[in-house]
Amino acid sequence: MFTFFTLPSRRRGVGDQENGLDRILLTPYLSIAEDELDFQAIRSQGAGGQNVNKVSSAVQMRFDIRASSLPEECKQRLLCVRDDRLSKDGVFIIKAQAYRSQLQNKQAAVERLRDVVGQALAPQRARIATKPSYSSRQKRMEHKRQRSDVKSMRRAPLV
Repeated sequence: MFTFFTLPSRRRGVGDQENGLDRILLTPYLSIAEDELDFQAIRSQGAGGQNVNKVSSAVQMRFDIRASSLPEECKQRLLCVRDDRLSKDGVFIIKAQAYRSQLQNKQAAVERLRDVVGQALAPQRARIATKPSYSSRQKRMEHKRQRSDVKSMRRAPLV
């Protein structure tokens, strides 16, 4: 869900947003300040009767990767992600409109960002070779030809 955690040992007051007290946990070891995410309430698409035209319950979340407080390596891996939601300027735009509540849509957008970050930062699995290489196929064919020659020499000559 939408997890905030506040650092203890300080009284909440003016300027706490800039000091990074309200943070959103992306991975167990990585968090960003809440003010790095830009939320905008928009009207949902699709059916919904009169209510859909009156209420802005959908949420569009923008996350500027280049301007974020993430480590450089994380930024580079996120910028290399092939995703239609990533703009050329390095801004992730996530739209959530599954719920009728704006808060639930906000939580869903943050959850999707968590998924994207988790996948981008996950270690790449080593590729398992599934097809024999060209040289191994050539060696195999050469060995077969040699065995064929040996066996053909054992045959009785044709008279």
